[in-house]
Amino acid sequence: MPKFKMVFVLFIMLLFFAPRISYAGSFRDKSSGTPGRWYAGATPDSVSAPKFPILFVHGFNRSSETWYENNDMYRTAYENGYETAFIDLHPDKNMWDNGALLAEKLKEMYEYFGEKVVVVAHSKGGIDTQTALVHYGAIPYIERMITMATPYHGAQLADLAYSSWAGWLAGILGGKNDATSSLQTGYMSYFRSRTDNQPSVYETPIYTMAGTKWGRFGSSLYWGGLYLRAFGSNDGAVTVKSSRIEYAPEIKVGDWNHSTIKQGSATFHEFESYLREDIPSFAQAQAANEKSIEPEEMEASHYVSGGEYTGTTEEKIHVEKGVQVLTIHWSSDQAATNLTLVSPDQTTYTSFATEQDETTYFQGAYHHSLIIENPKAGKWTLQANSAQKEHYLLNTSFESPLNQLISTSLSEEDMKVNINDEKLNLSTNMTIEFYKNGKLEQGTVKASKKHEDTFKLPNLGEGIYNMTIDIHGTYDKEPFQRTMIKSVYVDDQGQLYYE
Repeated sequence: MPKFKMVFVLFIMLLFFAPRISYAGSFRDKSSGTPGRWYAGATPDSVSAPKFPILFVHGFNRSSETWYENNDMYRTAYENGYETAFIDLHPDKNMWDNGALLAEKLKEMYEYFGEKVVVVAHSKGGIDTQTALVHYGAIPYIERMITMATPYHGAQLADLAYSSWAGWLAGILGGKNDATSSLQTGYMSYFRSRTDNQPSVYETPIYTMAGTKWGRFGSSLYWGGLYLRAFGSNDGAVTVKSSRIEYAPEIKVGDWNHSTIKQGSATFHEFESYLREDIPSFAQAQAANEKSIEPEEMEASHYVSGGEYTGTTEEKIHVEKGVQVLTIHWSSDQAATNLTLVSPDQTTYTSFATEQDETTYFQGAYHHSLIIENPKAGKWTLQANSAQKEHYLLNTSFESPLNQLISTSLSEEDMKVNINDEKLNLSTNMTIEFYKNGKLEQGTVKASKKHEDTFKLPNLGEGIYNMTIDIHGTYDKEPFQRTMIKSVYVDDQGQLYYE
């Protein structure tokens, strides 16, 4: 047993008894959130031999409390006879830092329980755990792992946070950090290349889960889900495709969002059988479930802008014919922004729903949201007024037949914008934010054009190239606008990695 062990009692929630948690390791204070500190849950009255202890690993921008504060996961595991443990990793560090830390603490847990643990990891916690397994020698301490909405192939919302338009807001909110940077899809493609070819990936079974539901209208998970819809089904933060990995059988894709998927009453019964010793062998499950993960293709369904202002500002939005639904999301660091949307026939809209972001890479931002069905074609004006300096991100979403007529393709040398209808005429501009070792090296690099629709990637060396492509043009002689955002990682040999 670790040298220092302390006990505290969780508050009674919803009139249910909550088992106590023992603090383990070398930390004396009682506050969760200290990186490297881990906690052993209370031992149930009856623990059957076939049950492994469960280690719960939190995700991005969270702490161990995510499993037992406003969550019945801990209580559910306890009531079903499972020993448990919880750990605090760095909420804002990359998988390398957290993987090394987790591997070190897993050895302590193995000594404490006298056996391996089954890891249940949420979101980035799955990447941190796989890093500990494959790159830092944690295989002797983990029997298997179950991941919930883990972005194995990266998060397009992380790409957005590092884009030239969103950087105004993400930077002021602290959303641009090592964790966010490492989750960009380009860097995660590089991480997969370093990880998936290791023989050790087959030594510890991995099972995955994913969700397809967003949060309520106006919430951060609704906003995230709307942005990610261009890439496929998602839970408001991670796409289903990104949650899958070729050699990991999938337990279920369910009606959960990125928060509810980790709720005990919602998902424990779905994965409990995978906690026991008597499940099918990994080799059998792998042979039955192995799948190929196709690259995600982005629809051109968004117009993105952003910046900072004091007093008043305006954004012009061109709505083409055929748009069924227009959704406006104005995200900012101010709660009291006054917004007015004016249609081409001078109709005004002011009833924006406002909620503060609690879960995404823009945590702390205020999302101001409005939906217009069957909007009138033409130029719309969004007027904003704030009593103090404001940093903002405008994300306009279009449900329109036009979305599928524009795509991008990336080669070793250039990025191309593809059009699939002769009625389309485009004018495109691409800017690049270049980061090395998580630090901005060159901001707003304007990519040179090889042709009207093709951009040559600059040779800036090893690092992450976050590319923002602004598209303006006409469809059937009517104006429209779109924005497409992608990231690429270039290694020290000049090799490109991207989804």
